[in-house]
Amino acid sequence: MNLEESIKLAVESLGVQVYDIVTAREHDDNIYRVSITSKDGINLDKCAEVSRMISPILDLDEPLGGKYKLEVSSPGIERKLRNKQHFMASIGEKVRIKDIATEVFKGELLSADENKIVLKTEFGEEEIEYGSILSASTYFQW
Repeated sequence: MNLEESIKLAVESLGVQVYDIVTAREHDDNIYRVSITSKDGINLDKCAEVSRMISPILDLDEPLGGKYKLEVSSPGIERKLRNKQHFMASIGEKVRIKDIATEVFKGELLSADENKIVLKTEFGEEEIEYGSILSASTYFQW
């Protein structure tokens, strides 16, 4: 079992799911960022509980060469969509997609399956295959 699978099992034992695990470098610090979700929402207490649960796992299998800062949080209302499960969980939300032709599509995510998404834009419905998506995120219209 690899590190991410161990973290996923530990997080799920607390009644939440791993949304994403990202490593980053900020201000000369290595960041190991774990985003968690729950149908009941995420609060600060749950983030602290998850952090306490996965810290010993990271002590045994240190990521990023050993020196890092652990961050546990909700992915937020405006979040990146990196895999099919992210798209499937975001149906009904507003999304912004940039494709390989660098066209930008904005609208409501109507559906997502194993091959493509369907987006309702101001110009009509757009079918976009996952392979042609460069970047995607949800957005909130203020």
